[in-house]
Amino acid sequence: MQRLPHTQRGIKSRHAQMLAIGGTIGTGLFVGVGSALSIAGPAFLLLSYALICLLVYAVITATTEMNTYLPIHGCSMAAYATRFVSPSLGFSLGLLYWYSFGILVAYETTAAALVINYWSNPVPLAAWITVMLLVVFALNFSPVRIYGETEFWFASLKVFLILGLLLLSFILFWGGGPSHTRLGFHYWNDPGATNTYLVPGATGRLCAFIYTLCYSVFSFNFGPELLVVAAGEMQHPRTNLPRAARQFFYRLLVFYVCGVLAIGVICPHDAAGLTTGTGVNASPWVIAIQHAGISGLDSVVNAVIITSAWSAANSYLYMSSRTLYSLAAAGSAPALFARCNRHGVPYYAVLASATFGALAYMDCSAGASTVFTWFVSLTNSAGMISWTACALVYLRFRAACAVQGVAVPYRSRWQPGGAWAALTVCPVILLGQGFQYFVAGNWSVSGFLTSYLGAFVFLAVYAVRRGWGAWRWGEGWWVGLLEVDLRGGLEEVEALEAEGESDRWTGSDGL
Repeated sequence: MQRLPHTQRGIKSRHAQMLAIGGTIGTGLFVGVGSALSIAGPAFLLLSYALICLLVYAVITATTEMNTYLPIHGCSMAAYATRFVSPSLGFSLGLLYWYSFGILVAYETTAAALVINYWSNPVPLAAWITVMLLVVFALNFSPVRIYGETEFWFASLKVFLILGLLLLSFILFWGGGPSHTRLGFHYWNDPGATNTYLVPGATGRLCAFIYTLCYSVFSFNFGPELLVVAAGEMQHPRTNLPRAARQFFYRLLVFYVCGVLAIGVICPHDAAGLTTGTGVNASPWVIAIQHAGISGLDSVVNAVIITSAWSAANSYLYMSSRTLYSLAAAGSAPALFARCNRHGVPYYAVLASATFGALAYMDCSAGASTVFTWFVSLTNSAGMISWTACALVYLRFRAACAVQGVAVPYRSRWQPGGAWAALTVCPVILLGQGFQYFVAGNWSVSGFLTSYLGAFVFLAVYAVRRGWGAWRWGEGWWVGLLEVDLRGGLEEVEALEAEGESDRWTGSDGL
């Protein structure tokens, strides 16, 4: 029988390094962070981001252990969940990824198009959305090496922007701006380092911290999952994946922790634009540049923010299509979506996932934008559901390795403690996402559904798939540890190593 084409390994080492930190950075870090700053203040913002950075690193070191052992074609967290936990969890997680990533394509594309309105332009919003979607679609229908190359340069622009903004903050801190006013930590004293939310006093500060902790997750969503999906098309995965994981920690510190520290230095949390501005006008970076009187720099920042959102849309479509491909390869979706062309592109999966992009046009009209908001709400809880599942799947993988006597090529010193921490903390953050609607006088049915709709959909899908699997095939809640498949696809990975396509990695991450 002739072997059908599958995905190809065209993602190089430098591509993997940039994908690790920059692939899913969109408007959350550059624009959305302003909302959290206005509500909580710079101290709570910094503390929240630092804690979430630790959580993200715990997740990515766990996924890297599995990924380095089995970087097979079509790998995804849904595929690992099917093999190591249960087909029901794998199917539910795969469906969650597929529609979440697809909806975020539309969200980031719309965000990028709206940023253009910072400048006066006669071109309709729908026209900009069309141009951006066509470019994203074209890149995803191209060989994966082209996707990797474009994302390398997209992510490089994000890195240069963040480093430039950090340098700007340092200069303004010491009074190097046009006014020569030394900012220091002035805004931490006036208007203050912390703020209250919903109620006054210590309780209000606690509410502000909880809100910021839950909100900040959006800036990190699906970073670890992107590396998992990309591993099946990555050159030398057993070398590149651990290397990316080791460097991920330092990049989190520089780009996220130092980034929000810089925001708290140069932008007061009571700046009017944070609450009254729309789109990029609510970006604390842009507001700070305007306050400093640096002409022209805000336009440069906005231009890179456009590419950041565009890049995120590109990555989300890649993740959505590869998740659908993974589901089809596992037999949980029509086999049509597992077909690849000679370049290794699962074109039917890309086409099906690209249809989500049409949702972006709903934000062009006042009436349809409400419906678009409801679609986006489906993704609000997806990040915490995903990270909880990542921790659970990893713990089952590690237990199966111990029972079957399998040695993996990469171990992290953070594990399994990091996975247990994620398995405990992520559900708590998920439950806390809509806490404000339970405070007296703030109940809102629409707000409650917006916060938890994605979780309800996930549980409903899991319940239906679990019931069907038990009735149709007699599936249990778990795949037994002795029955967990730790060998399927391993021959190819080991053959790549033997041929010099993948280098053997031994040792830990050094952290």
